[in-house]
Amino acid sequence: MFEKLYLSAVILVSGIVMSGATFAAGNAEAGKAKSAVCAACHGVEGISALPVNPNLAGQVPGYIASQLKAFKSGERANAIMMGQSAGLSEEDMADLDAYYASMVPNLKVTLTEQEAELAKAGEAIYRGGYAERGIAACMSCHGPSGHGIPIHYPRVSAQHREYLEQQLLAFKRGDRKGYNEMMWNIAFGLSEQQIKELAAYMAGLN
Repeated sequence: MFEKLYLSAVILVSGIVMSGATFAAGNAEAGKAKSAVCAACHGVEGISALPVNPNLAGQVPGYIASQLKAFKSGERANAIMMGQSAGLSEEDMADLDAYYASMVPNLKVTLTEQEAELAKAGEAIYRGGYAERGIAACMSCHGPSGHGIPIHYPRVSAQHREYLEQQLLAFKRGDRKGYNEMMWNIAFGLSEQQIKELAAYMAGLN
């Protein structure tokens, strides 16, 4: 059963990579000029000073634009981001996406001794899945190094542990659904402790 789940994930990823290849590319220079407002929460270099905000630098092409569209449509709920995205055009979103995708995700995470212990347990799930609940390895969609796959599977490396944990809990509660509700199904089957472990491991994937 677990091998079938892994194979299904690989097939799904292959289809998404092909669809991502047709995503309209934006203009990175134009995106840089439009990113001043974003910098207040996500940092001038795309690295947020607040660990509850995501880092945008080096995100996979197409993902940021897709999330901005989700915020604008109300599909994804966040009061601040819904307000920020309301006035953005398709071109604006594509330009911002291109700019952040072109940046180097320059974040070096140093885990505390306690976080390092959590990360050891998280590695087993990230790389091997959780067969008891039929959950495939996280790396089958996000890559062995957490680099992500355009456009639906984001980079999870070079992210703050707090942000990753917060988002996994949001998926678990059903506050955030993700692509085809896949992440809701995965997070729902994980305990809060396992989510802490995964977040610590992914944060350490520099």
